[in-house]
Amino acid sequence: MRTAICPGSFDPITNGHLDVIERAANLFDEVVVVVMTNYRKKGSMTFTESERAELIKKAVADIPNVRVDTYDGLLADYARDHDICFAVKGLRAVSDFEDEFQQAIGNRHLNNNLETVFIASRAENMFLSSSMVRQIGELGGDISLFVPSVIHEDVKNRLLRKD
Repeated sequence: MRTAICPGSFDPITNGHLDVIERAANLFDEVVVVVMTNYRKKGSMTFTESERAELIKKAVADIPNVRVDTYDGLLADYARDHDICFAVKGLRAVSDFEDEFQQAIGNRHLNNNLETVFIASRAENMFLSSSMVRQIGELGGDISLFVPSVIHEDVKNRLLRKD
């Protein structure tokens, strides 16, 4: 079975993330969406790890070969511990590529069996980021076009509460 990890902080999951997950699910037998800790963002996360995992579970509920996990460590270690050889990363722009390429090389040094597969964003999602969704939502703007409909109310209500 060919399994891939689709890692990220997903604070919150966006339609862009969901598109990459759906496309990865068409390429692999199983996709594990792993909610990771991003230490560059730690302390500024809006949703807890468990909240992010629950939102993702709702968003991917109709995709039978996708499951959700959480991990507070290195992606290379998660892959090794779970005998997974592929990581799928979405790319929105050249700036994403530079960062993701460096991470792929680093992960490859830490786990020689881990290959990174890049999936380019669809044009309609190239601008979309979790931070943009948070900013718009916290200011009361309409985020319905940016997050999966099954979690829209949850995300909107949480962002408006700002707790």
